[in-house]
Amino acid sequence: MDIRTGDIVTMKKQHPCGSKKWKILRIGADFRMECCGCGHTVMLPRAKAEKNIKSVERAEE
Repeated sequence: MDIRTGDIVTMKKQHPCGSKKWKILRIGADFRMECCGCGHTVMLPRAKAEKNIKSVERAEE
């Protein structure tokens, strides 16, 4: 899956704040993501994050 830093991803399940959109902050073995609704940041293992991503919106370059 081609995901870059700054992309906005839509996840299958929503965050408790109600938002399904997350901004990618760091990529590697883990993804560091920030919720677009409340600003909470989490780190997920790459395999789990890619499994739960529904769609990707490219960041403007």
